[in-house]
Amino acid sequence: MRLNKKERQRLLKETILENPFVTDEELAEKFSVSIQTIRLDRLELNIPELRERIKNVAQKNFSEEVRSLPIEEVIGEIIDIELDEHAISLLDIKEEHVFKRNNIARGHHLFAQANSLAVAVINDELALTIKSNIQFIRQVKLGERVIAKAKVVEKEMEKGRTVVHVESFVNHELVFKGEFHMYRPKHKEGVQK
Repeated sequence: MRLNKKERQRLLKETILENPFVTDEELAEKFSVSIQTIRLDRLELNIPELRERIKNVAQKNFSEEVRSLPIEEVIGEIIDIELDEHAISLLDIKEEHVFKRNNIARGHHLFAQANSLAVAVINDELALTIKSNIQFIRQVKLGERVIAKAKVVEKEMEKGRTVVHVESFVNHELVFKGEFHMYRPKHKEGVQK
């Protein structure tokens, strides 16, 4: 059943409020209209495109939480974080991320997303990668969305060390994994600020 424009736009607005990370393609499928119709609806409703919505959510929710680097230096968009526990970011693979001849993402972008997320999850003003052990599981292609999930697995505050595991997925398929050993300053009082 096709909805009239007014009803579709009302439901579109509700859907985006519930899930600001929904894509135009997913919305077009949900409402059985073209992607162009969704884009026009968003324009009329003053709803920004996905990338801007993600940026707005990240800045609103996480800019004061991330201590180890400015939020704009994180590769990808942070969509969830609990310092010294876990974090999630997403990165849409665009033309600037791929080799032109085959549209496969350059590995350093996947590494940068994972490494910056490992730094961001540290609850300290300084966090540096000491070493990493990484594995690329499969190629990532132009147009795919990479969701990186970081989890702090070991904290040795007296040694100034933290270990963070990061796994990256495309549509629930593991594409990259890494173990990042992080340096963080030791605090005499034993409590992180």
